[in-house]
Amino acid sequence: MGRIYTLANQKGGVGKTTTAINLGAYLAQYGQRVLLVDLDPQSNATSCLKIDKNSVKGGTYETLIGASAATSYILTNPRLKLSILPSSPALAGAEVELVTEIARENRLKKALIPLMDRYDYILIDCPPSLGLLTLNGLVAARNGVIIPVQCEYLALEGLGQLMQTLNKVRDALVPELSVRGVLLTMYDGRTNLANDVVSEVRRYFPNRVFEVLIPRSVRLAEAPSYGQPISIYAPSSSGAESYAALAREVLAGDGILIPAMQV
Repeated sequence: MGRIYTLANQKGGVGKTTTAINLGAYLAQYGQRVLLVDLDPQSNATSCLKIDKNSVKGGTYETLIGASAATSYILTNPRLKLSILPSSPALAGAEVELVTEIARENRLKKALIPLMDRYDYILIDCPPSLGLLTLNGLVAARNGVIIPVQCEYLALEGLGQLMQTLNKVRDALVPELSVRGVLLTMYDGRTNLANDVVSEVRRYFPNRVFEVLIPRSVRLAEAPSYGQPISIYAPSSSGAESYAALAREVLAGDGILIPAMQV
C-alpha cells in the first residue's frame, strides 16, 4: 500500500513546491510510482510540470467537492514517470463551498484511498496557509508530514506555529499524525545565521530533521520556468545532488535501499 506524505508550512517561499516536484521526480527515477497532489490554488506544482492551470479540465477542486473520482483528472508525464492531480484557480472556492459540509476535513483522505494501491508514494503540496485545504492535507498524511523550513530566523517562529497546529489536528482528528521530517532549505553555509538555524532546529527536533541540507541555488530557482524538475534541468548541480540525496534518505527511512548503480 502506498505511502502518503504531506508537505506543509504556512509560511510561503520555504520550498514546499520545489521539494514536492524534485523529491517526486527522484523517487520516480529510483523506480517508485509517484503521484503529486497539487492542493494549492496558486497551482505552482501544476505549472512547474508545464501544465497550463487555466486549461486544466479537472483536478483537486473537483475531487474535493465530489464531482468525480480523482482518477478522472490524473495526468502523467511519461518522460519523468511522474503523475499529478493538478490544481486550478477554482480550488480557491473549495474552502467556501465545503464550510457547511459534514466531515469536510476528510474529503481528500477519502478521495486518495482508491489510489493507494496504484502508487508507491503520494506527495501532497499544501498552500501557504492553515485553512481547510491544508487541514485536508494534514488529515490525509497517512505516513507523516514533511516540513520544509527556510534557513532564516523568522522561519523558526513559523515552525512553532505549525507545530501547534499539528498538535491540535492530532488531538482533535488524527491521533497518529506524525512529523516525517523537517527539511532545511535555502541553506547557505557561508553565513552564521544559516548554521545557527540548522543547529537550533536540530536541537528542537532531535532525530526528526533530515540529514540533507537543500542549498540556495540559482538552478533550482530557474528549473520551474522551463517546466522541468532539477533532475532534468541541471542534473549535475548541487540542488540536484541534494534532492537525490533526500529521495534516498526518505526511501531508506521507509526500508527501501537504492542499489549503488542507481545512485
